[in-house]
Amino acid sequence: MTSTEDEALRLDADDPGHRRLFHVPAADGGRYPEAAYLAGNSLGLQPRATRDELLGDLDAWRRLGVEGHLEAERPWLPYHELLTGPAARLVGARPAEVVVMNSLTVNLHLLMVSFYRPAGARTRIVIEDTAFPSDSYAVRSQARFHGLDPDTTVVRLRPRPGEDTLRTADVLDLLATEGDTVALVLLGGVNYLTGELMDIPAITAAGRAAGAVVGWDLAHAAGNVPLHLHDWDVDFAAWCSYKYLNSGPGALSGVFVHERHLGDPALPRFEGWWSTEAATRFEMTPVSRPPATVEAWQVSNPPIFAMGPVRTSLELFDAVGMPALRERSVRLTGYLERLLDEVTPGRPLTVVTPRDPARRGAQLSVRIGTGSAAGLAKRLRHEHGVIADAREPDILRFAPVPLYCSYHDCWRVAEALAATVEVSR
Repeated sequence: MTSTEDEALRLDADDPGHRRLFHVPAADGGRYPEAAYLAGNSLGLQPRATRDELLGDLDAWRRLGVEGHLEAERPWLPYHELLTGPAARLVGARPAEVVVMNSLTVNLHLLMVSFYRPAGARTRIVIEDTAFPSDSYAVRSQARFHGLDPDTTVVRLRPRPGEDTLRTADVLDLLATEGDTVALVLLGGVNYLTGELMDIPAITAAGRAAGAVVGWDLAHAAGNVPLHLHDWDVDFAAWCSYKYLNSGPGALSGVFVHERHLGDPALPRFEGWWSTEAATRFEMTPVSRPPATVEAWQVSNPPIFAMGPVRTSLELFDAVGMPALRERSVRLTGYLERLLDEVTPGRPLTVVTPRDPARRGAQLSVRIGTGSAAGLAKRLRHEHGVIADAREPDILRFAPVPLYCSYHDCWRVAEALAATVEVSR
């Protein structure tokens, strides 16, 4: 390895990021006190502001009891509205199109109630073959719910033989030739396994031109890459907030529904107390009067203590801005790529993430040729203090998150791989 530690430290001095705003775990091994944490695509780190702000919400409950709904410093009744503006700005949406609620797969099911409406020959659901398993389970169960065979209803897009990532042209070709059988396109904006950033606007346009509804799972895209959901004409989307959005394990999900669908009385939708107009909610009438916003999909009242960390994180993204984060992400991920290019030759290691920065987010996935991914991840952690994410059988994912990762973290990854993985003989 020719790149030096001094070079990494100089880059950090010139391009420091926002590490000071986060709690970084201590290292389990190696010679550095802090871990090199590159698993933010699985669970983001805790912002330093989260604890005190969450305790403030808890304190309001202690002091005010039920009156906290209206008298807390951040009143609970409209609390979810504090998240709407920042979440909309994060994903390139209008405030009426975004709400934070529930968890990701629950929201995908609620959205598919409205937007997966098989009829006649148009029944199929298109996903990627390497979709996260919960998405596969969700769409297969939706097919069964409609009395369809999931094995023939769900179309799984696979890369070409010998390739690791999908080609946009192949997705567009399927939609052009078989689009009249497709009811729903539901892809991951950034693929969880390979880190590939899909061409969301091109695929959305092709899907809609074919007469299909187009939705996106943005679990690995929100807070990672710039999004313009309204302008791209996406029908719906959902994302979690515990990865790049740093809101804690199992944190709440965000939902987007394009404004052209809002207020449509013909659109089926499950409803609950929070689905009705806020001004009429306490009239306690038996018939819902849903607003012409995405809040019509908000079945239940918001969980305040779960929303607090999301609000804290979204305020941080508002302050830093996605354009600046994306620019640093490209620099940081490119630096890690250069380091891996020095380490992988001669070793059973292959980067499977696209090399074009426009086709990836803050992630490089490495396929290992021998041993298990989990075993190598364990050694990196306990021997070198490097925390990565393993996906069995053979993928290690490294996420140089621009908010808190450093160039020195990236250098430590390469150094640890060079020390741990032997050159092939």
